[in-house]
Amino acid sequence: MKLLNLCMQNLVRCGWCEKDDLYRHYHDNEWGRQSHDDRHLFEHLILETFQAGLSWHTILSKRENFRKAFDAFDPKKISVYNEKKIDELMNNTGIIRSKAKILAAINNANRYFDCVKEFGTFDKFIWKFTNYTVIYHKRETLKDLPATSAESDAMSNEMKKRGFKFIGSTTCYAYMQSVGLINDHLQSCWLYGKI
Repeated sequence: MKLLNLCMQNLVRCGWCEKDDLYRHYHDNEWGRQSHDDRHLFEHLILETFQAGLSWHTILSKRENFRKAFDAFDPKKISVYNEKKIDELMNNTGIIRSKAKILAAINNANRYFDCVKEFGTFDKFIWKFTNYTVIYHKRETLKDLPATSAESDAMSNEMKKRGFKFIGSTTCYAYMQSVGLINDHLQSCWLYGKI
């Protein structure tokens, strides 16, 4: 186990994740990996919308608190949150206490079900923006990573038309990276070409 930890410490990763072990674990085990699980896709949608204007590290460090506060990201439960639950969330110091973002989460849970009804799964809706395939980039440095793309523009525009909130193109691009629609691991990263 000690040897494995030593090997993991010496890996070359995308530079953005070297802040701490939490970031490295997220980078190594989740970021850029394809997800086709509706619940996981919904969780990341909620987390990314709360991240708007904040750092991803802030959200990641509060992820377990969010999971508890938002009923394990169960869209059925979130879609019917009432004023009492909203007040409870607004008093929860373990999460981001933004009423606008909390209301957006409730709204987005309902829009999620609209997409599931139309497409059969949220997965089918989300993956259509990359033509149901992963977009692999050949990025050399962190400066090469864009904030948006044509695909994230299209996703944002359509989601806004469908009534989703806090879902600009930058949020959509980060979302696409996090759930593996876009693989932006740098060419120098140990995961490049492996996922």
